[in-house]
Amino acid sequence: MTIYGDLDQLSRAALAMDRARIRSALGTRMSVHDTNEAMIAAMAGQMLADYLDGIAGGRPRVAMIVPVGPVGQYDLIAEECRQTGLSLDRLTLVVMDEYLTDEGQWIAEDDPLSFRGHLRRHLLERLPEGSRPELVVPDPADPGAVGRRIADLGGLDVTYAGVGITGHLAFNEPMIGVSDTEYFAGLPTRVVPLLPETRLINAVTAARGNVARIPRMAVTVGMREILSARTLRIYMNRHWQSAAIRRLAFGPREAAFPASLIQTHPDWHLDVVDHVLDMPEPELA
Repeated sequence: MTIYGDLDQLSRAALAMDRARIRSALGTRMSVHDTNEAMIAAMAGQMLADYLDGIAGGRPRVAMIVPVGPVGQYDLIAEECRQTGLSLDRLTLVVMDEYLTDEGQWIAEDDPLSFRGHLRRHLLERLPEGSRPELVVPDPADPGAVGRRIADLGGLDVTYAGVGITGHLAFNEPMIGVSDTEYFAGLPTRVVPLLPETRLINAVTAARGNVARIPRMAVTVGMREILSARTLRIYMNRHWQSAAIRRLAFGPREAAFPASLIQTHPDWHLDVVDHVLDMPEPELA
């Protein structure tokens, strides 16, 4: 017997879709990669291609919201730039989120969990100083600065994102009592508490199960900024994202699963590792 509690019928139907139906329904909107390494390489190549396309199209600066997870693309980008001499000095990277201390301050940049620290170590510091991109990090003391900088740049070219187990993009977690999708889609950069599910899965993927090591709060770009980009590119490589891909692409558009709001965007794409298409059904090992 399948136990779904109060999950609506459309979500149940989405979770029951097999890989063939997903491939057929999404068509060219989705790229499937055999391995995580192949997906990461494709992500790195796409980021560089989007940057070069923006410059060729006359953009004085190209602006992107970027995640840390999936991990590995920034090392590849840095290596490609070093080998070819490509400068990223006309690129602005908006870090989509950062963990906070209980006092509401950024965690230390040298903390292995720090997203801004990861970008500095794996990209900026590996490039010559004059060819480094601008890095914009959401500031808990001035969340509105992100929106102002994006406006100064003439808008966002691309949002790149992963998807959390709660359906969050960046750390836009579902909110108790909030069901208005238009309201949720308009939420700006802000400080947020992290749900227990998010802290638990992040402990599994980044702290060997040490939930106490995962911060309780974060600062995140809002759905307003994410959805404002001209193009959305979503990357999924975790086995547990088999449920998320079905709900974000085929479930109802709802604040209860924020990633589903990408369905309202005119230009969104998925890159996934093949196992993400597996059925999200129990299997005891």
